[in-house]
Amino acid sequence: MKTKLERIGIALLLAPLAPLAGFMICWWAGYTFLPEKWIPYTALTGLIAGIWMDILFLKKLLEQRLGWPLWMAVYLFYSTGLFGMFMGVPVFHAALAVPAGFVVGGRLVEEKAELPRVRKVAQYTAWFTTAVLALVCAASAIFALLSPSTANDLKGMLRLGFEVTQGMIIALILVGGLGLMAVCWVLTIFCVRLTHHFLSS
Repeated sequence: MKTKLERIGIALLLAPLAPLAGFMICWWAGYTFLPEKWIPYTALTGLIAGIWMDILFLKKLLEQRLGWPLWMAVYLFYSTGLFGMFMGVPVFHAALAVPAGFVVGGRLVEEKAELPRVRKVAQYTAWFTTAVLALVCAASAIFALLSPSTANDLKGMLRLGFEVTQGMIIALILVGGLGLMAVCWVLTIFCVRLTHHFLSS
């Protein structure tokens, strides 16, 4: 039986999915097949359709026990969305460990899992979130290394007084990527165990 807090958290995670997916699908469809002046209308139609889907089905979803494949798909959806929103910069992807830990920790409470299982599942969850982040960092690194403007972009963004070399970019990718993955790993395990402790107390 879900607690009220867990139900609210899951609702906040699931509610944006249909509107966002509808908006993006219809925007790209309008961009591909229709004149430019129709794109806002098609995107708005997709957004409204997604909101209507929430009205019809969200309550039923909240009453069900959703499988892990669906939650993994939700995580990948948000990862993809963040990748596009921040134009390939993966800095904020580690924050997705927080909702991931919340969902997994809540499920462990439902299963009345003992501490050894909580620790084991927390590690499995960390492997998943960190692996997804590794793929995101790899894609971001490829874009950064192939783009001829990366050095100038970094120089302007960080207001550097010296030229940024390719070696510096590679070092930043390696150090930054490994640091982000370490943060993601620790944050995932911490959030799983904290959620389990909080909801079971």
